[in-house]
Amino acid sequence: QAKYLAQIILVGAQVVGRAFMRALRQEFAGLVSPASQAAADARGRAERPQSAAASRIIGISLQEAQQILNVSSLNPEEIQKNYDHLFKVNDKSVGGSFYLQSKVVRAKERLDEELRIQARGDKEKGPKAET
Repeated sequence: QAKYLAQIILVGAQVVGRAFMRALRQEFAGLVSPASQAAADARGRAERPQSAAASRIIGISLQEAQQILNVSSLNPEEIQKNYDHLFKVNDKSVGGSFYLQSKVVRAKERLDEELRIQARGDKEKGPKAET
């Protein structure tokens, strides 16, 4: 009976070991579930090409920039008001963080770029609508 018990323990350890190794291989291979891959693709398609390019250049997404500056819409006055406040609060001379101040500046640059892209798009759509 001790022989059978040892065999059960050995087989169980092999099963667990194989499962663990398979999980490690998948992790190192960078495999992702089809659902998470589909979600990432949808996020990529949701952004217009120019907006996606701006995200890559500035290094911050539109949504992240809106979260940093605490704005829900692309309202230039609200963006400027929140930017001024957050920039002043995070000034190093008043005990703020240069890192956070830099994030605020990058967020403002990203939102300004998005506003320029939208203005350019509106300008291009204008003449086409009249013809």
